Amino acid sequence: MSSTSRHRAAARTIAVIAAVSLVTACSDDGAGGGGTAEGYPDQNITIVVPFSAGGPTDTVTRMIAEPMAKELGTKIVVQNVEGAGGTVGAGEVARAEPDGYTVLMHHIGMSTAPALYKSLGYKPLEDFEMVGLVTEVPMTIVARKDFAPTTLQDLVTYVKANASKVTLANAGIGAASHLCGLLFQSATGVKLQEVPYEGTGPALTDLVGGQVDFMCDQTTNTTGQIAAGKVKAYAVTTPERVKSLPDLPTTAEAGLPQLEVSVWHGLYVPAGTPQEAVRKLTGALQKALADQGVIDQMAKLGTAPVPAEDATPEAHRAQLDEQLKTWAKVIADAGVKAS
Repeated sequence: MSSTSRHRAAARTIAVIAAVSLVTACSDDGAGGGGTAEGYPDQNITIVVPFSAGGPTDTVTRMIAEPMAKELGTKIVVQNVEGAGGTVGAGEVARAEPDGYTVLMHHIGMSTAPALYKSLGYKPLEDFEMVGLVTEVPMTIVARKDFAPTTLQDLVTYVKANASKVTLANAGIGAASHLCGLLFQSATGVKLQEVPYEGTGPALTDLVGGQVDFMCDQTTNTTGQIAAGKVKAYAVTTPERVKSLPDLPTTAEAGLPQLEVSVWHGLYVPAGTPQEAVRKLTGALQKALADQGVIDQMAKLGTAPVPAEDATPEAHRAQLDEQLKTWAKVIADAGVKAS
C-alpha cells in the first residue's frame, strides 16, 4: 500500500507543475471563465464532497473549509453530491467551469474508479488539476459489539468457518469501506456476504444496531463509536497505532500484515484552471493544515494533516498516479466491477 513517505519520494522525481482548477458557482453578475484569475477570489467558493453529509470525507472537508475561507477572504460552501461511489460529484466538477470557484474533495476512490467503472466519463489525471493532499486516514476493523470473535485472529478463524453466514457491510462499491473489505477478503482468502449501503452513515448505524456483522471504516467515523463501546474494534490498518486509539493494535501486530491501507484525501479542480487560482488554493490549504484547531480536531479522530510538502499539486499528482496503478491490479484480481 502507499504511504506518505512513498508518495513524497515519488513527488520529488516529478517535474510536472500542475495547474489546479475550480468550478464556479453562479455569481450575481454572471462573471466566469477560466482564462485569468485577476482578483481571485471575488465570490463564494464551493467544495463538492461526492459522499453523504456526516461521512468521513465530509468531516475532513468541513474541518479545513473555515480556515481556508479565512485565508482566501471569501466564503466556502460545502456541497454534498453523492452517488455511484463518488463518481457523480467528481464528474460534475470535471465538467465545471475552470475558474477556481468549484473544488472537489475526494479520497482514495479517485484512484479506484477507472478500474471499477467501464464508462466513467472522466479521466483523473487528465480532467483534473491537483491542489494538494490533505490527510491520510487510518481504517479500523469493527464489528457489532456482541459479535463472537474477540481478536483479529479470532475474526479470521471465524469468517473462514462461517463465510456463507457472515455479513460484511460497506458504503457502496468504490467507497473506502468497500476497498478495505476487498483487501480483507484477499488477505484471508475468504469470500464474504457483502452488504452495500448508500453511504458510511447508514452502514455504521446498522452495525451499531446489530443488523450486520462487521466492516472496515475510517477512524474519522469510528473513533467515537469505539470509545463509547458501541462497536467491537479489532485493529487499525496502518503500520503504527493511532494516538486516539492507543489500545487498538495494528493489523500487523494482530497477525494480518497483508491488510494495510489508509484513505488519503485531496483537493481537485477542473483542468485548465488559472495558475494563480491554483496557487492561492494551495496556499490556503497549507495554511489550514497548519492551523492548530484543525490539527487538534484531526488528532481526536485518529488522523493528522499531511506535511506541507505533500499539500502541493506535485505531491498530489504523484500519489494519484501511483495509486491508480496499485488499485487497478487489486480490483482486477478481485474481479469486481460497478454496474
